[in-house]
Amino acid sequence: MGGNRIFKSLKFKLGFGAGVIGLFAILASALTLFGASQMSARIETAMEAQQRMQRFSVLATQVGSFIVVAFEASQAEGDLDATALRLDGLTQAIRTTFTHTRRDLDAALKSAEDLGLDEQSLRATRSLGIARMEALFNSTVQSVLDAAQQSDPTRLQGVINAFSIGFDPLLNGAISEERRARDRAIAQVTVLRRQLSFSAFGVGASVALLLLGFYVGLVRPQMSRLDALRRAAQEIGQENFAITLPRQSPDQSQDEIGQLFAATQSMSRELAARKADVEQDWARLNSLVEERTEELRDANAILAKTDEDRRRFFADISHELRTPLTVILMEAELGIKAGGGDAFSTIHTRATRLNRRIDDLLRIARSESGVISLASEPFDLNDAICEAAEDMRAPLKNAGLTLRHNPSPGLMTTGDKNWCRQVITGLLENCIRHASDGNLVAIMAENTADGPSVQVVDNGPGVTPQDRANAFKRFARGGTQVKTEGFGIGLALANWIIEQQGGRIEMTSPVPESLRLGTQPGTLVTVFFPPLST
Repeated sequence: MGGNRIFKSLKFKLGFGAGVIGLFAILASALTLFGASQMSARIETAMEAQQRMQRFSVLATQVGSFIVVAFEASQAEGDLDATALRLDGLTQAIRTTFTHTRRDLDAALKSAEDLGLDEQSLRATRSLGIARMEALFNSTVQSVLDAAQQSDPTRLQGVINAFSIGFDPLLNGAISEERRARDRAIAQVTVLRRQLSFSAFGVGASVALLLLGFYVGLVRPQMSRLDALRRAAQEIGQENFAITLPRQSPDQSQDEIGQLFAATQSMSRELAARKADVEQDWARLNSLVEERTEELRDANAILAKTDEDRRRFFADISHELRTPLTVILMEAELGIKAGGGDAFSTIHTRATRLNRRIDDLLRIARSESGVISLASEPFDLNDAICEAAEDMRAPLKNAGLTLRHNPSPGLMTTGDKNWCRQVITGLLENCIRHASDGNLVAIMAENTADGPSVQVVDNGPGVTPQDRANAFKRFARGGTQVKTEGFGIGLALANWIIEQQGGRIEMTSPVPESLRLGTQPGTLVTVFFPPLST
């Protein structure tokens, strides 16, 4: 069962097809190498035969010269020593040519070991012919020398004629044999080339048919199946899960693509089921969102109505309070001018403070509604500090806190005096909320290189690093949850107001030793105001 599954696997089929094609490629390479080797051997044989023919041609020329010199010696009387010297030079040259020719034949005989017994016999026969020519030449040389020494022209001519009659047939036969060997090698090259061409054409045609069969029988059907899978994937990508894949044969259903078909079909069904579930959940969620949205809309309407009533209330009560308060201030001023004494001064001071508290109330109301307008004018920061300290002295005393404050006149800055005073007031209220058990609160002011600054120090438990990092963020609340009265502003709004005027706020806890008010860690808030504009 496992073996059948392996044979039906696409991996096996593709591997088998690639192996067969590779085998044919190896066969073609081997055929090419074999043909090149055989072609090279045949060409080398033809070249060797041609080379030996050239040597025989040289030998024929040398032998002709030898016969001419010997014939001249037989025709006229001359210097025997000079003739012997000329014959000796020609004899050495001819023997050297015989040596080279014999060496060539020996090398050809060794190379013929791979060419068969017939070729070896032919080359051995040519060696015998060379040996006979060399033996005939050697004997002729000796006879010529003997006849020349005896001064016997008749004998010398007879020796020369006998040599010519015996040597020419041997030389012509050797040249003919080499010519036939060369022509035979060239003919073999032609035959071998034709055979290799037919073999290469056969191998190429076989590979082409094999590739065609491989493509038509295996590759193209699988590509069609993959195309169907690609179209199915596109449909799934467009959330169309009702896909229909082509029917698979029993063999196809067991291969890798068939398994992918089954997995894709199963996945589409699961995705369709999940899509239906998601649509149901989405419908329920939309219904729930609509319900909650309607509830929030109603709540927002109620909050908007409440906020409108609150702002109207602040405006109305401020107007109702300002009218009698203005009358009180005017009467107090008249009483002071008429010499009414300390009573009118006290009334005027308290009415002024009450008027300022009404301004604070309106300012806080505007800040909560998002309408904040900041003035930009020079003012003495010491005045704002003193006003804030005076406003908070009674709430601080009620909370059990003693306020230390030494006025520092001449701290000029640019900004909104009322809002800056409100920021300092808010910092003092934070001391009531978070450091009421420390008993001491201090306000210090000084001029720095960047402009005037105000420091508010308490003797409370301090602020954790996490609370310190979030202190100036909106909606952040510290660890102490003490309910207090007042019109103070939060640190986030205070930070925004100071930054809008070109300053900054920093918080330090625990307080440095030089500024600490007691044994507890305490908290130091420093407000840096912008310098006076020039």
